[in-house]
Amino acid sequence: MKVLFIGGTGTISSACSQLAVERGLDLYLLNRGMTSERPVPEGAKVLTGDIRDTASVQAALGSREFDVVVDWVAYTPAHVETDIDLFRERTGQYIFISTAAAYHKPVLSLPITESTPLHNPCWPYAHAKIACEARLLRAYHDEGFPVTIVRPSHTYDCTKLPLRGRWTVVDRMRKGLPVVVHGDGTSLWVLTHHQDFAKGFVGVLGRTQALGEAYHITSDEVLTWDQIFRIVARAAGVYNPELVHIPSELFNAFDPDLGEGLLGDKSHSVIFDNSKIKHLVPDFAATIPFDRGAEEIIAWFEANPARQVVDKSHNRLLDEMITRYRAIWPTAEHNPTATLQAIRERQKQHPVSLDAPDSTLLLREERER
Repeated sequence: MKVLFIGGTGTISSACSQLAVERGLDLYLLNRGMTSERPVPEGAKVLTGDIRDTASVQAALGSREFDVVVDWVAYTPAHVETDIDLFRERTGQYIFISTAAAYHKPVLSLPITESTPLHNPCWPYAHAKIACEARLLRAYHDEGFPVTIVRPSHTYDCTKLPLRGRWTVVDRMRKGLPVVVHGDGTSLWVLTHHQDFAKGFVGVLGRTQALGEAYHITSDEVLTWDQIFRIVARAAGVYNPELVHIPSELFNAFDPDLGEGLLGDKSHSVIFDNSKIKHLVPDFAATIPFDRGAEEIIAWFEANPARQVVDKSHNRLLDEMITRYRAIWPTAEHNPTATLQAIRERQKQHPVSLDAPDSTLLLREERER
């Protein structure tokens, strides 16, 4: 089977590229040839071109046709319009990578299935993906364009900490500093290892039963956000991280760029019913739990100190959010900055271990001083 991936070296697609080659597919990658973090798997053929430059793509493709084309980097209706024009007569299946964030927000019911309505006015990224799906399905119904839609949820590899602030958050936890968890930490979330995703995805390639259909591919493991933070902390050698729970709306007020992803996605509890993909791909099973994934992530960062980037602006943001949030409590000191500094000084007296006091105790002791 001759397959074209537009992209193919990203967080999700890299595992799919590797598995496709391992299963004997004749894989082509169309990209700009600029990646270094995730190498092209041995056996894949690279076509150099920029999908945003139609002339360069046509030159790279020549007269080639493909059994399957997958666009990993289509985000807007204009992008898929270009793809329809490019691949209308070149492929037997076109797979659009959408997002599980497209499902109705707020969540209407659980578990989420592929028939759950699509509606997300809070996040432009998801809204654009919904518009892409609508255009492609119209092309399928009007002219038989052979589209299949795949909706990943939060999918990661060893390079991607699933926390806002990435290594900065780990650094703070190791130093005994508080970190922010949106909401009350009990909302439910699903994290999928990219190798698990690939097992379901590669099984969709070339399947005529999938034309005109949509599938999400996720893990069945469901975690609270508090659990996610604690799993990362444990992998980093921290057994009692100080988690400060701040409403997502307040997070958005401090940083709208990060906040829109919370309000439009991560602040909502999700559980996915994967029956549809399992029916199409019976051997699909997500087998990598996040505690193992977190260990891989920490190991990747620790393998090269240059990867351990601490974002000073994000540190300042977290400090300001925590300080102002604590200041609104009726029993807070009149000088919240001094209170936070005092808490940090007291934390230095305790090793970061199972015996370290939690933030509530430290705050209470400081107020009683």
